[in-house]
Amino acid sequence: MTVPQPKLSWQDSARQVQVVRDLSIESVDPAIAAFPDTHTGRVIDFPRKHLSQTEIAITETSAESLVASLATGKLTATAVTKAFLRRAAIAQKLSSTKTNCIYELLPERAIARAQELDDYVTKHGKPSGPLHGLPISIKAHVGLKGRDLAAGFVSGLDRVSKDDANIVKILLDAGAVVYARTTEPQGLMALETYSNITGTTTNPHNTALTPGGSSGGESALQALYGSPLGIGSDIGGSIRSPAANCGLYGLKPSTGRLPLIGCASYLLGCEAIMGTLGPISPTLGGVELFMKTIIEAKPWVKDSMMLPIPWRDQEKHIHQDNKKLTVGVMWTDDVVTPAPAVTRALKEVVERLKLVDNIEVIEWKAYKQKEALEILTRLYAPDGGKAFARHAEASGEPLTPLTAWTLRDTPGIEELSHQGLWDWTGKREMFRYSYLQEWNNVAPEMDVILCPAFPTPAPLHDTSRYWGYTSLFNLLDYSALVFPVTKVDLERDAKDTAYIPKNEFDSWAYENYDPVKQKDAPVSLQLVAKKFEEEKLLQAFKEIQEKIGLPFVDCLA
Repeated sequence: MTVPQPKLSWQDSARQVQVVRDLSIESVDPAIAAFPDTHTGRVIDFPRKHLSQTEIAITETSAESLVASLATGKLTATAVTKAFLRRAAIAQKLSSTKTNCIYELLPERAIARAQELDDYVTKHGKPSGPLHGLPISIKAHVGLKGRDLAAGFVSGLDRVSKDDANIVKILLDAGAVVYARTTEPQGLMALETYSNITGTTTNPHNTALTPGGSSGGESALQALYGSPLGIGSDIGGSIRSPAANCGLYGLKPSTGRLPLIGCASYLLGCEAIMGTLGPISPTLGGVELFMKTIIEAKPWVKDSMMLPIPWRDQEKHIHQDNKKLTVGVMWTDDVVTPAPAVTRALKEVVERLKLVDNIEVIEWKAYKQKEALEILTRLYAPDGGKAFARHAEASGEPLTPLTAWTLRDTPGIEELSHQGLWDWTGKREMFRYSYLQEWNNVAPEMDVILCPAFPTPAPLHDTSRYWGYTSLFNLLDYSALVFPVTKVDLERDAKDTAYIPKNEFDSWAYENYDPVKQKDAPVSLQLVAKKFEEEKLLQAFKEIQEKIGLPFVDCLA
């Protein structure tokens, strides 16, 4: 007779995950030395002090350059994988104020895979695929065979993935090496990264700040050059918030372009607002490499959720018939006024764009943002947040402050009846239709929208309550890219003490902006194109980047 085992407390379940994580860090070879418990504030430079010059050179090389060197045999997959494992381990071990970005390293799996790839080159004299030997990190809710699929809930730790997620299979077929799983917040539903499983993930630029969420583990790791390319996910800004906060490039594609099968989320099956996977990288080239690799694998052949849209070269479309690239500037969404640092970054970009002959800059006024927020509030939690609460209650873990705000305490959240869900979904579709008509009627020549990604630079922990600048484009299902511009400047970005906030959200953002406390934070912006225009969006940004020299300051230095 089998004696039933007592159920672990949520605290003990979380500790088991932390033990597995710590053992994975200790398994890295050569081992990482213990660090003195003195590191606070800015820790960006710390890994360089504990790596060899060869390891530094490898890990600070872009994904696209690494792929080229791996393809020619200049670098081996084993050497590259070991270098990133060591840098990721250092990122995790940064003292009591550690960035806490790693959910779990996979050294045994990764080294075996790298050796397999090196053997392939020896035998065949060519790379195994377009990503041959490239280490890629993945957000923890992206399925890996035999690993847990908690999706930020303690009650999900018993759920084990039976197979790799479809997107992981495509990356592996292309020659990638999966070596790290990164942290995520409770239930994936916050623009910061705190869970009862792994605790708080911090921003390496300034550990008093959040790296964003829900892909905050990815952004913190990449800000420390612990990963050249990673998978995030986005249902309200969860790729773009972390990329913006940490000075990275992050793309939210439209739904239906990247495969979701094999990823975990408590929202699976609810299509009120759909999430999507997407790339985060220290370079724009990494983002484009990721997208091209996945889409050129034709995921729609094996996945009926995917749309059969091949990767398209849009360069001729932007300047067809000698048309200028037209950029519409949205200075504010008329609900929350951007902080001085964000407005300055936007002004500096616009001033330089106006000097470029082949680019036209126009004004784009926010369109019915309050209506958009009303729809989003209902459709993010159409059950009034009950499913989220059930997942937390199943283990006894408490709701974290931000998830409680997002799914329980935000004004307007309510449990919808069937008819109510139909009504609000109908409003969603009418809003999408009317926004497109506004674009077509008011600015038919506009190719992309340039706007803030968040009202402030990377916020202090537990203050990321407003996500209207990103979630708007989840509601519309538009393509959106976040990119770094500059850093907070204490003199030029001083708080406007005469400003009078317009509403509760505006007041919250205003009160939590402090350029002194947000010292060293990157300042990023967002570029948006219409639905399914990822290629056009990237082509437009590449032209902008080349013509005006973005970023103006190296945000990862």
